[in-house]
Amino acid sequence: MKSQNLTQGSILKSLISFAFPVLLALFLQAMYGAANLIIVGQFAGTGEQSGVASGIANFGVIAAAHTYLRGYAIDCVFTAIFFCFVGYFNGCGKTIFVMVQGLVGAFCVRVPAVFLLSRLEDVSLFHIALATPLSSLVQIFLCLWAYRLYRRAPEKLR
Repeated sequence: MKSQNLTQGSILKSLISFAFPVLLALFLQAMYGAANLIIVGQFAGTGEQSGVASGIANFGVIAAAHTYLRGYAIDCVFTAIFFCFVGYFNGCGKTIFVMVQGLVGAFCVRVPAVFLLSRLEDVSLFHIALATPLSSLVQIFLCLWAYRLYRRAPEKLR
C-alpha cells in the first residue's frame, strides 16, 4: 500500500488529491438529500390552516415520518457494512473509488428509485424510503467487487 508523507513536498497537492473526492461526494450526497426532499415534499399538503387544523396536521406529519422511517430503518444494517468498506477504501487512499461509488449510489440508484417509486399508484412514504437501502445494497456490491479486485491485484492499491 502506498503511503503519503504529508510533511514533505506540497501539502496542498497531497490534501487536494486525498480530500477533494471525499468533499465532492459529501456535497453530492447533500444534493441528493435536496432532491429527495423535493420529491417527498410533494406528499405534504399545502394551504392555509386554522390553529386546530395545524395542530392536527402535526400529528399527520409525525405519522408520515413514522411510515418513512420504517422503510429507511432497514438501511441501518446495510450502512454499518457499507461504512466499514468506505473507511477501508479511504484508508487505502482510494478516495476516487469512494466518490464514484457514492455518486452511483445517490444519482444512479437513489434519485431514480425515489422518482420512479413516487410515481406508482397507492405509493406510501414507506415505499419511497426503500430507495435508500436499495442504494446501499448496490454500493455494498460495488465495494465487494472493488475489494476482490484489489485483493487479487494488490499493486492496484498503490
